Amino acid sequence: MPFKAVFQNPSEFRIKVREGGWKNPTPYQCPGYVQANLVVLPKEYAFDFMGFCHRNPKPCPLIEVLEPGEIEAKISAPRSDIRTDLPKYRVFQNGKTYLKDDIMDLWRDDLVTFLLGCSFTFDSVLLNAGIPVRHIGEGKNVSMYITNRRCNPFGVFRGPLIVSMRPIPSHLIPLAVELSGDFPMAHGSPVHVGNPLSLGIKDLEKPDFGDPVTIEEDEIPVFWACGVTPQEAISESSIDFAITHAPGHMFVTDLTLEMVKGKALLSPEGEYAKRR
Repeated sequence: MPFKAVFQNPSEFRIKVREGGWKNPTPYQCPGYVQANLVVLPKEYAFDFMGFCHRNPKPCPLIEVLEPGEIEAKISAPRSDIRTDLPKYRVFQNGKTYLKDDIMDLWRDDLVTFLLGCSFTFDSVLLNAGIPVRHIGEGKNVSMYITNRRCNPFGVFRGPLIVSMRPIPSHLIPLAVELSGDFPMAHGSPVHVGNPLSLGIKDLEKPDFGDPVTIEEDEIPVFWACGVTPQEAISESSIDFAITHAPGHMFVTDLTLEMVKGKALLSPEGEYAKRR
């Protein structure tokens, strides 16, 4: 069953999530607004992660960074609460991972929150241009894969690039590249088109995260950098505690597509700088 835009207003959606009324992945919710990946780290690792993001802007485009202990994303989502406003969280603790519906009981004053861009942001743009988005059409989470490409390391953070995959009709690929390229804060244009083996992906029907989707005969797999990349970097680090979104369960901001179109960096004043 296709995903439907059940919610149009991000603030109302976050309240619904906060109240426990939505625990599903977030594709196509609040179309026209920016969705974000989440990374929460102890303050002592914040500088290293900031450096990792700057060295790997494709998978880790920064939208907003919160002060230690701060729970409201004041620039991108006023009146939000990072501890409750995502449908599902992934916790990394002492070498193990587990999922939680909220992180109220885990919150500490030394935790620094990073919000990173997500490709769900431009899915509605593709759909409006007549480009099929299969995970939305099939009501699934997007397919995500661990690749053989390594990110540029910084400090304790290092790991492979993660990609999301959308099957695109071959004649529409140039348009998909152009349209997604307008949103560098949502990973921008694809990192690879075609043969998955060149990325070290052996079987598209067995994604590492998310769900497999149908690939029609006239379609080619197109791969975008994915905000799950930091989760693998956390797994490879020496950190004994971190929190992220569960793959596909994003933080929906109040930022509109027009506010971030063609822009790549968040300035100290809270405005977004144009792509160079």
